[in-house]
Amino acid sequence: MKTRTRSALALAIGALLAAPAAAEDLLAVFRQARGYDAAYAAAKAALDAGREKRPQGLALLLPTVNASANTAWNEVQNKTTNRDFNFNTHSWQVQLTQPIFRWQNIVQFQQSDFQVMQAEAQFANATQDLILRVAQAYFDVLSAQDNLEFTRAQKRAIAEQLAQAKRNFEVGTATITDTNEAQARFDLVIAQEIAAINDLEVKRRSLQLVIGRLPDRLATLRPGVLIEVPGPTAMDTWLKAAEAQNYNVRVQEAAWEIAKREVERQRAGHYPTVDGVITAQNSLGANTQLTGVRNEFDQQVYALQFNLPLYAGGAVLSRTREAASLAEKARQDLENAKRTANLDASRSFLSVTNGLAQVKALEQALASSETSLQSNKVGYEVGVRINIDVLNAEQQVTSTRRDLAKARYDTILNGLRLKAAVGALSEEDLERVNMLLGPEQPLTQEPLPVVKPPELPQAPLKPAAPPAKTN
Repeated sequence: MKTRTRSALALAIGALLAAPAAAEDLLAVFRQARGYDAAYAAAKAALDAGREKRPQGLALLLPTVNASANTAWNEVQNKTTNRDFNFNTHSWQVQLTQPIFRWQNIVQFQQSDFQVMQAEAQFANATQDLILRVAQAYFDVLSAQDNLEFTRAQKRAIAEQLAQAKRNFEVGTATITDTNEAQARFDLVIAQEIAAINDLEVKRRSLQLVIGRLPDRLATLRPGVLIEVPGPTAMDTWLKAAEAQNYNVRVQEAAWEIAKREVERQRAGHYPTVDGVITAQNSLGANTQLTGVRNEFDQQVYALQFNLPLYAGGAVLSRTREAASLAEKARQDLENAKRTANLDASRSFLSVTNGLAQVKALEQALASSETSLQSNKVGYEVGVRINIDVLNAEQQVTSTRRDLAKARYDTILNGLRLKAAVGALSEEDLERVNMLLGPEQPLTQEPLPVVKPPELPQAPLKPAAPPAKTN
């Protein structure tokens, strides 16, 4: 009994090990990329660094405390009495400085809020970029797989046609021309198959760059799925959202706010500064041999320091002019970012809508091409069509299948690009695309529903309020 149980267990383990690995879907690949991709890791490190700008700016408004101490060995020679004295002197000092009015520090603290916003927008943009790169690499592999599959299907069909042409030539019902044409097409498709194999390997290597390993099996697009345009369906709504919410626009908005305040910060080089200073110090001169007494002093100083810059060789004016020019540059960069976001959104929106129309047209074209192929095959068998007609029909079917598959992938990718153009692309959008993937299903299945993404509220760029001035 134990022997049978062990045998059954061994068979079960062997069957499990022999079974092909489950196909990885788009969401699983993205999560792998998020833990491996170097560009994304660099963006995250840059975000952590950027968030340190706020405590650095706040530190300029807070008091600073410095301590110092020293000890000295003294050797004194009294020429009058011809005596030598050796003794130590010690002293220490602690000083607290509280800025009361330093306008450049206040402005720099305001800049730090925008610097944090800029870092967060850059990281959000890097996250969107990772989603797009993963999706592009994923569907590139699927497209290359489809291309290889279609090419091999065409090769099998041409091989059958070549064999039939040879048989017909041997029995005298066809000329050598049919055989030569079929052989030429067969040789050509062999070259196309080699190119398709190479292209698939290149695409797999591109995906490896993102996730850190070569993928085994990827979930494919289910037949009969329904691809819809992300809501809303009005193009103007997307364009306005892109100009307000695109992450490149937000980055440039923050850069412009920083640059405007930099002009004010540089101009503050002419402004006076006021600091409150508290100093505590102690000094000890242990020269009992010389004076006969132990000298030790404690002192506390409470001061208000006022400083007014009068002339710095024109450096302040020069830096102010420089900052003003850079602020104008930042304003133009912002305008360019808005125009680019508008163009990207319009291009992606049109690509999605036209892509859907192209998919429907190609689906109809595929049905017509397959009907034409069957008609040409029947016509060739009864002698009203020649071999080249069948070969052309085979090529037309393969080309249409390839174009249809690519149109579907491109439409999905353009939908993701459209969401990215308005700063709304997230992992949830990958989950919706992931619903379209899975094991192959019969073509008669019902189309899968596509959930429209919710409208994202606009997040206006507003800095935190600066702290109140210390009196």
